[in-house]
Amino acid sequence: MRRIIQYIRRSLSRKLSLGILLMAIPIFMLSIGILFQQSKEQLKKEATKHASSVLNTTMQHIDRYMNIVETATDINDWEVTAHLDPDSILAYSRSIVMLNGQIDGCSISAEPNTFPKYGRNFSAYTVREGDSVTTVIEEPYEYFEKVWYKTPHLYGKPCWVVYYDESDSLELTLDGMIASYGKPLYDADKHFVGVISSDLSLIRLSKIITAEVPYPDSYFVMTGEEGRYFVHPDSTQLFTHTIFSDADPQQNADIFALGHEMTTGKEGSMSVRIDGKPCLVCYQPVPGTPWSLALVCPEWSILRGYHRMNFIIGPLIILGLLFILLYCSVTVTHAIHPLNRLTSKVQRIAEGHYDERIKQSKYNDVVGRLQNTFATMQESLSQHVADIKQMNEETARRNEELVRASEMAKEADRQKTLFIQNVSHQIRTPLNIIMGFAQVMKESKGTLPEEETKSITDMMKHNAMMLHRMALMLFDSSARGTIEEIYADKNDEVICNEVARKSIAAIQEQYPEIPMRFSSDVPDDFCITTNRTYLRNSIREILYNAVKYSDGQHISLHVSEAGSKIRFILEDTGPGIAEEECSHLFEMFTKVNDLSEGLGLGLPLARRHIRNLGGDLLLDLDYHKGCRFIIEIPKV
Repeated sequence: MRRIIQYIRRSLSRKLSLGILLMAIPIFMLSIGILFQQSKEQLKKEATKHASSVLNTTMQHIDRYMNIVETATDINDWEVTAHLDPDSILAYSRSIVMLNGQIDGCSISAEPNTFPKYGRNFSAYTVREGDSVTTVIEEPYEYFEKVWYKTPHLYGKPCWVVYYDESDSLELTLDGMIASYGKPLYDADKHFVGVISSDLSLIRLSKIITAEVPYPDSYFVMTGEEGRYFVHPDSTQLFTHTIFSDADPQQNADIFALGHEMTTGKEGSMSVRIDGKPCLVCYQPVPGTPWSLALVCPEWSILRGYHRMNFIIGPLIILGLLFILLYCSVTVTHAIHPLNRLTSKVQRIAEGHYDERIKQSKYNDVVGRLQNTFATMQESLSQHVADIKQMNEETARRNEELVRASEMAKEADRQKTLFIQNVSHQIRTPLNIIMGFAQVMKESKGTLPEEETKSITDMMKHNAMMLHRMALMLFDSSARGTIEEIYADKNDEVICNEVARKSIAAIQEQYPEIPMRFSSDVPDDFCITTNRTYLRNSIREILYNAVKYSDGQHISLHVSEAGSKIRFILEDTGPGIAEEECSHLFEMFTKVNDLSEGLGLGLPLARRHIRNLGGDLLLDLDYHKGCRFIIEIPKV
């Protein structure tokens, strides 16, 4: 033994193999035991689910079968009471059985002396015999005390009863075992006049119930409200025994508990010892009746497959032990093999391949710790190299950003200079005109002809309005103008046609020689809720551009509805806008031509105003005769 211990200690692989074996074998045996036990419990759970499913399916068949009987009876009771005479009663009794293949018999029985011609008793009865149906007037007998007549009469409502009638001369079922659905009959004055009762063969009902069982030797039983058997595989117990018969309250408490659950209309499942054998019993009440249906499954039948596992466990354990031995061998080989891989990896790192990856080992032995140490060292080295590369890349990126920022600053300075020059030029031109004409009028001292004076004043007014327009645009483009626009009142009631006409009139006041057409698809009193000033200024700005850049002959403004929006469509003819310029047409301080008149603020501000009002300003790219701008404003 000492030599064996020393032999194992001298070899790392043998130590690993022994450790794995000592750890794996108990775990393997414990797992097999737990698996075996869990399999038994799982089989019981699955058996309960399966049995409950079969019971539910059978109960649905029974319920559907009984519903057919109930419906056939219920839909004929008013006909019987409406035509309460012997011939009609015989006809309805026969009709119910003939038209409903699930009904084996039907009796319509009247109260005593209802038909004096027939004596004290009158009961029409129809029975199904194979493929034929026979209807007779029953021989006089005291059917008033029969359970199928007395029960619905006593309760005053439809109900199901089960009875054993040895005097069943028509031999409806074996030994006269019948399930009957009886319904009391009342005349127009609410007086009780008799009972209509539809009969169902318990043999046929038993065939429906026992048509499908989930396990060999499992069976169904049906009990009444006192626990009496109506359906049972042992026919000698039908109607003569109850679930409590031959049961000792001390030794068979589980059977008494089951009987109590079934007779009180409960639903569930429980383990019960029947005839000394453990059984699984699933039970539930039959809808509309005081009966209960139970499915009894012997436990040995449920666990038949489980018991066969005993013949599998032995070979499984042997195979498991062989697998453990194989696993130990593979594991040890795998534990030693990383040393060779680690040597080759370290050699490549020493040659300068710093990105060579060494995987972390999941083992904590000497080889695993050594591999993990080298892996950590390689990750640190690789991280430092990566940090240096990243630092170089970051420096290059920042240098590029500085170059771009410098270029953007230069461009911004150039743009600012150009804008200031443009503003100075645009303001200086009308201002010089106004000052020049003012000097002329001063020097003329009122000697100029009236027509010339009017022309000068019109020119001065025109240029003053241009200055006013540029001042408004500069203010709107400022921070304060933007804030005022955001918080501006947007609840003005604006008449669409009126604001369009006034916008045209304002432009024509400056350019009376330019013809402009107006058309509208909306009534003159059609209003929208918006900001009058910003809408009007936007329309005027587009009209002003049309005057400046079109041929000045075909400028039009059209108002129309488009769903929930109002459209102001402004068209002109002329050179239009080049396709390459359309992409930055609405950018601030951008003009199609740097030498053209304007500040490059008109269209951008107009679009901003319209969007602030909840609409949009669009350039129709499909229009090629000039320019077509569309202003869309929500109606509300």
